Amino acid sequence: MQTRELGRSGLSISPLMLGGNVFGWTIDEATSFAVLDAFVAGGGNAIDTADGYSVWVPGHVGGESETIIGKWLRRRGRRDDVVIATKVGWEVNAENKGLRKDYILRAVEGSLKRLQTDYLDLYQSHKDDPSTPVEETLAAYAQLVKEGKVRAIGASNFTAARLSESLATSQQHGFPRYETLQNLYNLYDREDFEKNLAPLLEQEHISAIPYYGLAAGFLTGKYRSEADLQKSPRGGGVGQKYLNAKGLGILNALDAVAERQRATPAQVALAWLMQAPSVTAPIASATSVEQVNDLLKAAELQLSAQDLQTLDQA
Repeated sequence: MQTRELGRSGLSISPLMLGGNVFGWTIDEATSFAVLDAFVAGGGNAIDTADGYSVWVPGHVGGESETIIGKWLRRRGRRDDVVIATKVGWEVNAENKGLRKDYILRAVEGSLKRLQTDYLDLYQSHKDDPSTPVEETLAAYAQLVKEGKVRAIGASNFTAARLSESLATSQQHGFPRYETLQNLYNLYDREDFEKNLAPLLEQEHISAIPYYGLAAGFLTGKYRSEADLQKSPRGGGVGQKYLNAKGLGILNALDAVAERQRATPAQVALAWLMQAPSVTAPIASATSVEQVNDLLKAAELQLSAQDLQTLDQA
């Protein structure tokens, strides 16, 4: 599988990044291992997680996903074969949140321990922290890069204005710069990304690694009616946001392109993202080996001008 460079970091990844949010949430450790095995066997090498996954589950404290990935890395001996991306800054609890320097330096040790590694390939600010000066956050990352604990840094859930401010601060002080942006972007959620973020990313050669590439599963086509929403723990949120005239129109377009391409709607939705100018790799999670193998085939699709027009019109 051809790889793509992450910004100017020198890191190269597969055109699909595996989302680790489901590990320890909707799938157990054994199934998570099988999914990870299948992803790497199929040519994938980039795995995304966060210290906050999956704190929203009753009884969870955060770090569950990192812990499972760490066990897999240790048992399989695959650390050098994969690019591990994790995040800091989400509210894990009242004391553990934000992007203060002292907190980042403390939080990274927890992530390294859970992931059973001595370095992170990509360490990302999970969301903006307006209460902390940008310079303080970037100084923390500069220290971690200098210490060899982090290879590159990225941002997530940032506005174009705040990303621009961070890039200017990095240049001014000689700090590492954000090489990636992980924001919401898919066939349904397009306007903010394309209007405000994509021009900046292309200008600065920053890689987009968008999350919700399949709109929380909606673009797979498995949610087409109210009854379908019971199929998954994520169904409720999907129904509220995507199950409407616009969403169903996009599914119809995906069906048409999928038929022409002899592919699945999920493969087409991800291939569309992979062909977007500023996108290096969409993030998608999988809960079975079959899903992983299905998603990986998206990298083999080449959508035609007719296909792109059909999807854009929807």
